[in-house]
Amino acid sequence: MVQKVRKKVTFFTVLGLILLGISLLAPYIVKNDPYETNAFYMKAVPNLQFPFGTDKLGRCIFSRVLVGARMSIFPSLLLVLITMAAGILLGMLAGYYGGVLDQIIMRLVDIILAFPQMVLAIAVAGVLGGSMINAMIALGLTGWTLFARLARGQVMALKHEEFIHAARLSGNSNLRIMFVHILPNIAGEMIVNASIQIGSTMIGIAGLSYLGLGVQVPEAEWGSMINEAKGYMQQAPWAVLAPGIALFITVVIFNLLGDALSEYIGIRSTNDE
Repeated sequence: MVQKVRKKVTFFTVLGLILLGISLLAPYIVKNDPYETNAFYMKAVPNLQFPFGTDKLGRCIFSRVLVGARMSIFPSLLLVLITMAAGILLGMLAGYYGGVLDQIIMRLVDIILAFPQMVLAIAVAGVLGGSMINAMIALGLTGWTLFARLARGQVMALKHEEFIHAARLSGNSNLRIMFVHILPNIAGEMIVNASIQIGSTMIGIAGLSYLGLGVQVPEAEWGSMINEAKGYMQQAPWAVLAPGIALFITVVIFNLLGDALSEYIGIRSTNDE
């Protein structure tokens, strides 16, 4: 069973790395300029020269989808890493020290979670203006809360374990206990949660770009591409389907990777017990 789950984790990890590789190499492997307009090929159907067809300006959709992967995937990865680090730090402080600090951090979490994530992100992005940085800030305001609550709960359970008491009696400082003895024991769950959050973050960034609050045209990004093409969807449905399918496949891969990691860690924990 462990071997089967390990193969599943490896498979989806390889798929994720392939997506990252494609997004990195996209500017060097596309044969058509993703930003070059051509009046002779406006809304052209998929063909050998343009595998995914062209949009209303005659731009190659295949090239734009590949180049747009960088703007869709890497900001999501960066944002998840930042929110994970911030959430783990605040959650560990709240769970380990408790008291007033715990009350302040968790009440802040409760206030933020009282608002739907996307509604709050739209409001913040609308105030800050449309750009990728502002979209990341808008989504980051709520993204850290999930990690904070998870980290807090696990730290509260671990800080009373015998190995933590032994570390404290050995003269270890509180910071050393948190980052050397507790953090490695909660890292697995954090990584699983992060891998699942990548897909949600990608959808959030694409959604803000679709609304004009994220990446601005003519920059190639899957959400903004869908927004551009929705007006002539009946004449050139491939202009919407191509970035939409790319977003769907990428999100599914990262979600399945998170499920596989969760299953693997669960089996390992059971075996260790």
